[in-house]
Amino acid sequence: MEKWFIQTKKADFEQIGKTFHIDPVIARIIRNREVITDEEIKMYLEGTLKDLHSPWLMKDMDKAVGLIQTKISEQKKIRVIGDYDIDGVNATYILLKGLKRCGAAVDTDIPDRMKDGYGINENLIDSAKEAEIDTIITCDNGIAATSQIAYAKELGMTVIVTDHHDIPFEEKDGVKTEIYPPADSIVNPKQSECTYPFDKICGAVVAFKLVQALYETYGIAQEECEPLLENAALATVGDVMDLSDENRIIVKEGLKRMNHTSSKGLSSLISLNGLKEGAISSYHIGFVLGPCINAGGRLDTAKRALELLNSETTEEAGRLAGDLKNLNDSRKALTLKGLEEALHIIETTELKKDKVLIVYLGECHESLAGIIAGRIRENYNKPVIVFTDAEGCAKGSGRSIEAYNMFEELSKFKELYLKFGGHPMAAGLSLPTENIDILRKKLNEETVLTEEDFIAKVMIDVPMPLHYITEELIEQLELLEPFGKGNEKPTFAEKNIKVLSARILGKNQNVLKLSVQNETGTKLDALYFGNIDKFNDFLIEKYGEEEKDRLYAGRASEVRLSLTYYPSINEYNGNRTIQIVIKNFC
Repeated sequence: MEKWFIQTKKADFEQIGKTFHIDPVIARIIRNREVITDEEIKMYLEGTLKDLHSPWLMKDMDKAVGLIQTKISEQKKIRVIGDYDIDGVNATYILLKGLKRCGAAVDTDIPDRMKDGYGINENLIDSAKEAEIDTIITCDNGIAATSQIAYAKELGMTVIVTDHHDIPFEEKDGVKTEIYPPADSIVNPKQSECTYPFDKICGAVVAFKLVQALYETYGIAQEECEPLLENAALATVGDVMDLSDENRIIVKEGLKRMNHTSSKGLSSLISLNGLKEGAISSYHIGFVLGPCINAGGRLDTAKRALELLNSETTEEAGRLAGDLKNLNDSRKALTLKGLEEALHIIETTELKKDKVLIVYLGECHESLAGIIAGRIRENYNKPVIVFTDAEGCAKGSGRSIEAYNMFEELSKFKELYLKFGGHPMAAGLSLPTENIDILRKKLNEETVLTEEDFIAKVMIDVPMPLHYITEELIEQLELLEPFGKGNEKPTFAEKNIKVLSARILGKNQNVLKLSVQNETGTKLDALYFGNIDKFNDFLIEKYGEEEKDRLYAGRASEVRLSLTYYPSINEYNGNRTIQIVIKNFC
């Protein structure tokens, strides 16, 4: 079930259009993204690397740089400890390249998802001690590792935490107290005393900021940081950060470089997935390249993805890219199997009535729990945690909805967990298997979620009739890219559109092509890439089987639809025609 809403944010769209030489429709979309002042609009449309915030505004940045300077001058061994996802791998790579350029004796380690679990742990610390490591720098992890970092300190190590996750806290009598690990320096924009103006950056961008500060300190030209923007962009999109403020600039600039990359590893991965350099968008990071990089950490080791980024020969890069693509193909098959099992469990048990879905898939590969949780959330629009069997316990990965702060809600029951961390929209935890049902009951008994919260909201940017669409408007829509979380692809809508015919296309018969006409007589092709069976069921329910059949036979029918859509240009045999891609229908 879904409800459609038209965004009605006010502004002088005509004047904004004149000031910035854009169509008023584009001005309205920008306003809908909470980009309001002339200064903000200018940065949104024209922002460059000069508009990135200074790394020195981040709390403890000066302390971290000073410590690293000392360690480099003393030639102490430094180890970067990252994480096994796309953010952690790219953050590790960024710090490795940056520290080496400054003359550090540095190496890396990444935890094994199955053996070590998330983030820094005692095994990794012991391994570092054996290797006579003096200083550990974490990236994309560490802020919740209080006991582990205390252990490293007991062993005499220096520890610098770079992270972007929420700060753990304790709540007593309604007062929240932040809990920090005993590190020598903590660089994390989420700290309450941090003055950094934008805290929605990923771990790789925090790492990039540290490298920027180091290069400035060592007199290295800032231009030498720019190749690392590719990695910062990969991580920002792959870790689903908001594409607003400086994230938008980082991704835009990173994509420019990625489309002409000098990285043998990235070039091989792009080529192997059938993509063309010069046409890589944020979509390809999120749904093609990113999943391949993540696949190493899910089914094998994230060190394979790090090796890909570090590849120095085309042969090595090709081999590693092939390995990661094969792992991702396996991941897709296993995910589908796990999702089908999870949906069967929910639909055939009392779980379906729950407001917070807790699903136990004992035999599922633990690395797929988060992906499956996300797919279940899409299906029911409810918060979901999927648990799988791990060594001596159960591990869970959660995905939430806007109405439910999963990090805060789970924080109420810390006594049930062995380990826990996350964001408002996602969380990871481990607990004794017998506590799964206890957690399910507690979360559902204490939730304030209502049925209204489970109705998916479709936000329409502009109710725009088909005859308003022009090639010029479509070209101007490119000014709004890159698209992603926080800067979604715009949604347009028109009611009561006549459907003239329907055909199913594609070698997998998974594309629906409609010919549609609005009340002014404008005819366009409309493509739908969603669930065609659901579309057909809708037609039958509303108009009957006979009308549906007439539509597919290309004969006159009574079918009329309200559509949300995005316009595009179809180029075929040198001809350019306007078409729309359907997002929702009713």
